[in-house]
Amino acid sequence: MTAFAPLPFDIDLKNKVAVVTGGAGVLGAAMCRALAQCGAKVVIIGRDLAKAERLAESINNTGGFAQGMSCDVLDRGALENAAAHIASTLGPCDILINGAGGNHPKGITGQEYFDAETAGKDASQSSFFDLDMEGFKFVFDLNLMGTLLPSQVFAKQMLGRSGCSIINISSMSAYRPLTKVAAYSGAKAAVSNFTQWLAVHLGQSGIRVNAIAPGFFITEQNQKLMLQEDGSFTPRAQKVIAQTPMRRFGDASELIGALLWLVEAKASGFVTGAIIPVDGGFSAYAGV
Repeated sequence: MTAFAPLPFDIDLKNKVAVVTGGAGVLGAAMCRALAQCGAKVVIIGRDLAKAERLAESINNTGGFAQGMSCDVLDRGALENAAAHIASTLGPCDILINGAGGNHPKGITGQEYFDAETAGKDASQSSFFDLDMEGFKFVFDLNLMGTLLPSQVFAKQMLGRSGCSIINISSMSAYRPLTKVAAYSGAKAAVSNFTQWLAVHLGQSGIRVNAIAPGFFITEQNQKLMLQEDGSFTPRAQKVIAQTPMRRFGDASELIGALLWLVEAKASGFVTGAIIPVDGGFSAYAGV
């Protein structure tokens, strides 16, 4: 049996049920493994069932407990069915990680700065005026509604129970909108704002609501944007590194300390409505 990777510190999540949407991605998978290593029963929710099940099998083979489940986070009926199944087989949800999210090519501009002479001549020169509303709406729905709907469904199982928490995944784009990704930046800003709103709304219900705002990590979604075929940095990646005081990309394992701290009520029991940057200093750097 292959051992789990070392944790920055250990917490006891035995008998806790953790639901992780978007859990089969690079960052989500690291979180699922850490939660399982601490004893939680982890449910990995994603649209790609085979991918979620492969991760669950890997966790189970390492001595943890996980199961994959196919569910669209924008489908309330599917979420309610999933929540009912989880509650009846594993118990009510104690921890919800809203990790589902992402971008869409039609919500991105080709230009960083509007140039009237070249704008719209081809996809690489698309501007704000060429943004496709279907793509823009898709990004907002996936990131914001894909956080709101699971929170509505699974938080009902947390009411009246101690030690429950929701952790949303925001982004550096929420602090400082990045060029080109107008839809994603706006959507993640909305996720941060919603995190604070929900923390207040549930403040007297015993449910803590916080968010982690990752800086720049190499994931399946951004790999082609950040790395050349030979593994060297693209021009955009070079800009990111230049704005990151630690001068490197993060590793998924470096999110785990913040995750476990937020999950453990003994460590962060008076923390709610917080958005925690894990970004190598990106959000603090003014560029000079």
